[in-house]
Amino acid sequence: MREILHMLVVLSLICATSGAVLVNLKKATKPQIEQQVLTYVQGPALLSVLDDRDNDPIADRKNVGDVTVFPAKKDGKLVGVALEAFAPGYSGDIGVMVGFSVEQDELLGIGITTQTETPGLGTRIMKPSFTKQFQGHGLESMELASKDGDIDGISGATYSAAGTVDAVRKAIEVYEGIKPEILKIWQTS
Repeated sequence: MREILHMLVVLSLICATSGAVLVNLKKATKPQIEQQVLTYVQGPALLSVLDDRDNDPIADRKNVGDVTVFPAKKDGKLVGVALEAFAPGYSGDIGVMVGFSVEQDELLGIGITTQTETPGLGTRIMKPSFTKQFQGHGLESMELASKDGDIDGISGATYSAAGTVDAVRKAIEVYEGIKPEILKIWQTS
């Protein structure tokens, strides 16, 4: 009986020590992981969406509620913002960085940040032939042509195209909800 108790105490100490090490390791590496995601995942999509700017949107980003907003400034004036939204695709969530013109209230464009769609089919959501359709699009009636909208889908990748449009629609809803706060933040800074 004493041996079993001793083994339980030793095993409990090992588990507690391992847990504490893992928690502290996660806390210590969190800033580096966030920077890697910004640089290599969100960054390329963000910079393609907010291309007409003279600031660094990644450095100037701010959280508005629980949404990270990336500003685009031209001559010190806020001209656009971008934020990321997600929606289910065929084989997982599709992450889309959506840029908005704050002056015209239209889309500046989209960039795909994350996707696990079928290679050769669903991955065509990343091609300019699909993503360019969103440039200059108004914020109303975001829908695929098959559902009486004006965004052409991708043959053989219906779920992927629909997931992308759903993510853009979610980003539009978020943008419209936080636009007054966005204007307040960057008009005073």
